[in-house]
Amino acid sequence: MQVQLLHIGKKFNRQWLFKDLSASMPTASSTALVGNNGSGKSTLLQIIYGWQVPSVGEIMIGENQITIKPEEVHRIASFAAPYLELPEELTFQELLHFHFKFKQLQDGLHFSDLVEMSGLSGNENKPIRYYSSGMKQRVKLALSLYSKHELLLLDEPCSNLDEQGINWYRNIMINRKQPATTIIASNQSFEYDFCSASLNISDFKRVPAQ
Repeated sequence: MQVQLLHIGKKFNRQWLFKDLSASMPTASSTALVGNNGSGKSTLLQIIYGWQVPSVGEIMIGENQITIKPEEVHRIASFAAPYLELPEELTFQELLHFHFKFKQLQDGLHFSDLVEMSGLSGNENKPIRYYSSGMKQRVKLALSLYSKHELLLLDEPCSNLDEQGINWYRNIMINRKQPATTIIASNQSFEYDFCSASLNISDFKRVPAQ
């Protein structure tokens, strides 16, 4: 799924977070969004996903001259971020059943194996409110990485993960076979060093609104 950013800008009150940002991310490419803290990496990801609207500019997501409307992007995309909320009254097993009523499982995967693949065996029947922050992040990543998607958006994917969790994430990303366009927002190289391109949001620095 190709993503094209055409002179995108986002401002809050009278301050531009970034402005005149243009980039093209071809189908099945992998791009790291880097930049100083507060430069707008998370905001740009949310704009691409359709959660926020750019102040100026246009986003085109699609293939074969067919453009997907912003409110429909979630149908072809997976998104994971440490600030996303989970339904903590559910167990992981219950959440998997609920999630995959709306999303398709990746080809070649079996639903019965997802708990073990997520590294959460033995905790699948425990309410998520009792999970540690690292376990919750594994849940968020598992729901996105194991879903079928054409666009994968990850915001600081290794937040709260220990060394074992980081290795689990990297192994999935490096060895995955699904040809999805991938965009990762991070300042930690181990989260994105397998990406083929990078985009520094700080290059489109904030300026006073006109």
